[in-house]
Order: sequence, then C-alpha cells, then structure tokens
Amino acid sequence: MIAKDAPPLGLAHFTVLEVPPLDLVSLAARIGYAAVGLRLHPAFPGAPYYTIPVGSSAMREMRERMQGEGVSIYDIEFVIIDPDFAATRLTAILESAGELGARRLSVCGDDPDRGRLEANFAKLCDLAAGFGMGVDLECMAWRQVSSFPEAVRVVEAAGRPNGGALVDALHLSRTGGSPSDLKAVPSQRIRSAQLCDAPATRPGSTEAIIEEARSRRLPPGHGDLPLCELLAVLPDDVCLSVEVPMDSTAPAEARARHVFEATQTLFESCRVQDLQSP
Repeated sequence: MIAKDAPPLGLAHFTVLEVPPLDLVSLAARIGYAAVGLRLHPAFPGAPYYTIPVGSSAMREMRERMQGEGVSIYDIEFVIIDPDFAATRLTAILESAGELGARRLSVCGDDPDRGRLEANFAKLCDLAAGFGMGVDLECMAWRQVSSFPEAVRVVEAAGRPNGGALVDALHLSRTGGSPSDLKAVPSQRIRSAQLCDAPATRPGSTEAIIEEARSRRLPPGHGDLPLCELLAVLPDDVCLSVEVPMDSTAPAEARARHVFEATQTLFESCRVQDLQSP
C-alpha cells in the first residue's frame, strides 16, 4: 500500500546493510521504494561497506540494474570529518557516486577544532560539487557536532551552496532537539531527512544511545517520536528516506517491507490529522 499523496521514499542502506548494492536495488523496486542509499565508506573502523569502482563490471551491472528497476541512488554514506580528515582521500568514492547519479554525501563532524571542521566541510563540499553532489552534515549525541543547531552553524560557516544539515528523526530527539528547531533554518539547508521511530525516553548512557541508533530503531509510527510534527515542518522538496537498523532475525526483505508499510501508514495518519486540524 502506498498512502494517498505520499512522497517518494528512499531506503537507507543501514536498514538492511547485509544486502549488496545490486540486490538492494531489486529489493527496493519490489517493495515500492523510489531510491536507495549506498554505504560506500565505513561508518566507523571495522564497519561493513561496499565498493563500486568507476570502470568496473560492478559499476556497469549496477547502472543496468538501476535503469531496469527504475530505482535511483540518492545518497552515499558515511564519512567522519575528524582531526585527520582529508577531503581528497574521498575522490574515488565521489567518482563512483557521481557515476551512479548520487545526489548527496552524508557525513558527521567529530573534530573539536571548530574552525578546522568548518574548513574541511567546505573543502568536501567543493570536491563533491565537481561530481554534481552536495554534502549533508548529520548530528549525533556522541560526536563533536552533537545537535542539529550545531550542524546548521557549521554548514552556514562553511558557506557552500551545496552544504546541508541532515535531519535524522532519532538523532534530533536524542540530542535534545525537536521539530521546531527546523523552523529557523533556511529551506535550502535541509535537503535530506531520515525517518525512524523510538521510545520517548532517551537511553541513560552514551553507549546505550549508540546501540539504539545502530541496532534498536523502530519503524516509523511504532514509537513515540513526533514524526507528524517533523514532516509538517520539512521543506516540500526534501528527500525522505527510512533508516531503521533493527536487531531482528527477520529476512532483509521482510524488514524493509515492514518499514515501508509502516511509513505509508504513518503518512496516511499524518494526512488525516492535518485534514482534521482547525
């Protein structure tokens, strides 16, 4: 089921990270997702990721699969801008992303030197622009950029037109934010948003917050986050995806389908609420 007037929905790779890129595209098409994200860089040391080099048979097969299934690549993840960061090390990944037609690169900021972080974010934006891409900075409670307003400040200080602040429903909540935080942000700085759900109560330790973010998220509408309020303040042209890594033994396609159907139910519920509001 696709809800009435529902926006196109993307599937973040982290939701079913065990699925290789080719299979991810076909899985997404069978369920009804319009796009997928790809993990082409490890989110942290030892984390899984995939490679699709330019000029390789993997790249050719991927492009053919995308065209055949009618599924696009929206974003590439995930890069940490830390004190040792050098944008040029990502050239090969950005080349692959550009070849695939990806539009955004997702990053987080973990450098205590704010000036250096802003400069490196600007350099990465400049590099990504050469491949027709933008860069979205995501806040996380355990990183140096630990709130959505902080992410916006870094993006604004960098001053690059293709820079944005990524809205993740869980991270927004767990860093003390709320949907109202988005109202003061220029719409051009919010290009991407990731949906999931969670209990209202924030976990009691940093370790528990990390565990929740990486393996204990809930499908949209199955928790207590103010998702309808969040959807109401997002720009009309924002690209929505679901990022719902779960500690589940269910097959990947069953999980991805469950998340898709839950999100469509949420969209319909929010639409009805909006119609009933005075």
